[in-house]
Amino acid sequence: MELDLTGPLREDAYMILAGLVTPRPIALTTTVDLEGRVNAAPFSFFNVLGDSPPIVGLCPGDRSPGVPKDTARNIRLTHEFVVNLVDEALAEKMNLCSASLPSGENELLHAGLTAVASSVVKPPRIAESPASLECRSHSILEIGDNRLIIGEVLRVHVRDDIFDPETWLVKPGNYHPIGRMQSPHWYCRTREMFELRRPR
Repeated sequence: MELDLTGPLREDAYMILAGLVTPRPIALTTTVDLEGRVNAAPFSFFNVLGDSPPIVGLCPGDRSPGVPKDTARNIRLTHEFVVNLVDEALAEKMNLCSASLPSGENELLHAGLTAVASSVVKPPRIAESPASLECRSHSILEIGDNRLIIGEVLRVHVRDDIFDPETWLVKPGNYHPIGRMQSPHWYCRTREMFELRRPR
């Protein structure tokens, strides 16, 4: 079948694309507002975009039409955020951070997660995360109702048992990230991997 996303199906684009373009990594993103209050929210419209400089892309939607979510507002005001990656052990608490709490209420406290001071940005990282990326906002693109935040990765914190500092390779047997699948409630585990060597 062919689906025309420029016509009547335009309003269904989220359901169609979010179900097909999977699995997506999850960015449990921490920010602070101008008063220093912490916000934590998960986003699966997220990925690494390049390495020179190292950049990531994050697309937080609106809380309601024309009203940005706390994450987007905080990044616009402070230009800083931390992407905390999510593994199986963190999945349930990540999900608790997606609750629609009143603005200014700390989702980390709500989910029972531990804030740890970052090295070069004000938002904290999450102690329970297998890896955290301290980021500074590079640019924000607004395309229709979409908001693409491009952040430069300044520091990476990674749990010792999942990373080999000699090869810079992740130890797949110790790292079990989850991926976002179809809306509204589906995720996947990533324990089954296979190798395909590139042809010469």
